[in-house]
Amino acid sequence: MGAFAVALTTEAFGLTDVGRKRQHNEDAMMVDASLGLFMVADGMGGHAAGEVASARATEVVKQHIAANRHLLKDLANNPTADSRSAAAALVEVAVQRACADIYRAAMTDASKRGMGTTFVCLAVGGNKGVIGHVGDSRVYLVRHSQCHRLTEDHTLVAAQLKAGTITKEQAATSQYRNVITRAVGIQESVQVDTLIVDLMPGDVFLLCSDGLHGYMEDEELLPLVANLQPGDMPRKLVEMANERGGKDNITAVVVKVAGDSAALASEETSEAQSRMEALRKIPLFRHLTYKEQTAVLSIATTRTYPAGREIVVEGQPGEELFVVIRGRVAIEKNGVEIAELRSGGHFGEMGLIDNAPRSATVRATEPTRTMVIARSDLMGLMKREAILAVKMLWSFVQVLSDRLRATNSELSEARQELAVAQAIQPFAED
Repeated sequence: MGAFAVALTTEAFGLTDVGRKRQHNEDAMMVDASLGLFMVADGMGGHAAGEVASARATEVVKQHIAANRHLLKDLANNPTADSRSAAAALVEVAVQRACADIYRAAMTDASKRGMGTTFVCLAVGGNKGVIGHVGDSRVYLVRHSQCHRLTEDHTLVAAQLKAGTITKEQAATSQYRNVITRAVGIQESVQVDTLIVDLMPGDVFLLCSDGLHGYMEDEELLPLVANLQPGDMPRKLVEMANERGGKDNITAVVVKVAGDSAALASEETSEAQSRMEALRKIPLFRHLTYKEQTAVLSIATTRTYPAGREIVVEGQPGEELFVVIRGRVAIEKNGVEIAELRSGGHFGEMGLIDNAPRSATVRATEPTRTMVIARSDLMGLMKREAILAVKMLWSFVQVLSDRLRATNSELSEARQELAVAQAIQPFAED
């Protein structure tokens, strides 16, 4: 993928600790820089069983991804919609294999009955990363002096918070805060959350078990690691958790994305930043969390148009939203230019609702690169992410409401002008 893919590298460091209260460490971690695979698992089921489950999960996932690493190479060399889907499926199938393996082991050994594990991983393919997640271990991203959580806990309390049935304060003291709703190995299969993320030079990913994040508010992570070298971060975070109680096993894996000057200045780095900045300004996506916005970006594709090329044509059906990443386009109505859009501008969002004819022609007036979101892909994402769907539907209503108000205002002004014209017409005739 050019200089950027070659210049982009990762360095990773991990530490796991038994904590101050437990006798045994049921957490497991794996840092495999050569494979580009980083994992944290938090086992459950008691001494031996939890340790077996977490260790087995990391090993089975590694084996499957190593055997199919060409899919990550495909993602690195040509990050199309198909290669992204294949890479996400690779991680999902790997976790499913681990789930079935642990479940079978528990069924054949009564002492390990009911064992399972949480699981998070980051698998790197070029300037893309694939996150896989089950349970309440987490992945955080520190980027541009901001911290974002890229996973949602699969716990009863998290589900109650999401549904609005309890407050954040009630969640902190709930007797159910450690009840997990999904785990690897408890049943023969499990629903796996996956997320494709752009990697940028300077990014820092933290994968951790709840023994760490249980002692840390999300907003604390940035100041905790701001002035630390990546190699010192796991130790500092483990020490913090132990100082605050250390009631559980503690595991932290830190992955730092690095790049030389060519990577920092590359078009792909600039484009990845532009894509997110543009998406966050569009009213349709403004209310989504960073994780949800990342999920939308993961289904987007990019297209380049030469100067003079029509992107959409008035009267023809369309079902795609376009965002200008670089370049300039003209919006034409009945052959007359009525507006111009530059980087960050967007058009065609009504195509995400239905396949109605386009209301105007949009033409590239200089070489232009666009981000494209198709209705079918967005609907698929909304089916998987119910809360995202509700937020987007609410945003749709707001956009339509604003347009209706604007139209009513324009009609009212037109009526007033018409009334004035009709009132003065007799005088004009005299």
